[in-house]
Amino acid sequence: MDDDKPMMEQMTDAVSNAATATTDAAKTVVKKVRKAAKKVAKKVMPQKKAKKAAKKSPAKKAKKAVKKTYKKAAKKVAKKTKKKAKKSKR
Repeated sequence: MDDDKPMMEQMTDAVSNAATATTDAAKTVVKKVRKAAKKVAKKVMPQKKAKKAAKKSPAKKAKKAVKKTYKKAAKKVAKKTKKKAKKSKR
């Protein structure tokens, strides 16, 4: 303890230092937990995806692919028409 500083100031410094130390510790713990969770997720997810892929037949996959391409094309056309409409209003 410093004799130069008042007692109240020394106490507030000590409390603030303790608070920052606990927040830093909590942050590092959270980072480690997130990292571990990501590793676990990476190990678990590929197996689930493989099972789902095995369940679907190739014909269904082809149908879905066709539907997706139609949807994407429709969205693109809709966006273009919106842009043209905005430009014409200006």
